[in-house]
Amino acid sequence: QVQLVESGGGLVQAGDSLRLSCAASGRSFSDYTMGWFRQAPGKERDFVAAIKWSGSVVYVDSVKGRFTIARDNAKTTVSLQMSSLKPEDTAVYYCAADRIPWRPILSTELVDYTHWGQGTQVTVSS
Repeated sequence: QVQLVESGGGLVQAGDSLRLSCAASGRSFSDYTMGWFRQAPGKERDFVAAIKWSGSVVYVDSVKGRFTIARDNAKTTVSLQMSSLKPEDTAVYYCAADRIPWRPILSTELVDYTHWGQGTQVTVSS
């Protein structure tokens, strides 16, 4: 059983920065791609960023240049450094782990991820 626990959300002003963290336990963390998704009120859960077991990363276009995903396999954590935050970044942010280890493709598809955390709220005021 995999457990993911997010932390680091909060209320900030536009232009500010936040760092989200996700602590993972329960399986071989380093073998799996880890992803961040977000869900705004009344909207579907959308992909934000992912980091492959090999270290490759991918971002949704709207956060490129502002967000940075990183992982620490020794600490089994994945982080999302967010800067230049905008009101449209307001959402509940979720951490998730890939369903299968060593997936060759760096997936951005929600269905490829499992073991969701409880989410952390990020609110950006204008």
